[in-house]
Amino acid sequence: MTRMFVADHASRRVFLQLAGAAASVRECFGQSTLRIGIMDLVLRQAGKPEALSLAKQLGLEAVQVTIGKSSEGKPLPLEDPGIQKAYRDSAKRTQIPIDSTYLDMLHQSCLKNDPGAREWVAKGIEITKKLNAGILMTVFFGKCAVPSRQELDYVIDKFRDLVTEAERADIIIGFENTLSGEDNRYAVDRISSKAFKVWYDVGNSTFNGYDVPAEIRMLGRDRICQFHFKDKGYLGEGKVQFIPILQAIRDIQYSGYANLETVSPSGSVMEDAKRNLDYLRQNIIG
Repeated sequence: MTRMFVADHASRRVFLQLAGAAASVRECFGQSTLRIGIMDLVLRQAGKPEALSLAKQLGLEAVQVTIGKSSEGKPLPLEDPGIQKAYRDSAKRTQIPIDSTYLDMLHQSCLKNDPGAREWVAKGIEITKKLNAGILMTVFFGKCAVPSRQELDYVIDKFRDLVTEAERADIIIGFENTLSGEDNRYAVDRISSKAFKVWYDVGNSTFNGYDVPAEIRMLGRDRICQFHFKDKGYLGEGKVQFIPILQAIRDIQYSGYANLETVSPSGSVMEDAKRNLDYLRQNIIG
């Protein structure tokens, strides 16, 4: 006869409640609701298919691929059909998907003031489609940031044209920036397309003084396509408050990827990436 180590009915109820709560967390985050990927830059493999094998070794679930920059009118590095095929072959072999691409060309060719930037986004959409990635991350930082409403409205108008191409390609354009959640909601709602959503970077928003959990809840799952997770050191040991952030992500019932954009304090890229992944998994599931 099996003995039950529960003192009485009251403690048994508490035990069952706790077990139910743990099961609920696992149901939300333990069954591939929030999946953790990584930028190839973090692995120091930008634009290299080898990044997928390293991600698999670490137990990660996807890779965000850097498209690379053009110079002197040359094609973007990932326009090369041979490199595209190498990525598709690596994804098939490793069973590690490419969850998104990163159009780093937009750091030097600003959509807000460079007529040529529109073509880079169009090429990014095509490359993302060829890689079966689904999401193209566009960036608006530094000289290419859009802090004024006038600049933001101009960029919104440019995106209105581009989302038509993205819709045809079944690609989502992810809008990563340093704007507030309110401004991001304004942009997404004005464009009003399934092909345009916010790429939410919890580190950037924290360092700009925003209430990250509140912004995530305000934007909701339908306006967010993907996340970046980072801090200035190891996750869980810096300014970015991941416990309430993970709770907010659970509250909006987000289903998709968060990519590590982390640094390597020790200099060992693989060990530090594993440490950050372990921290997230402990707090997602445990």
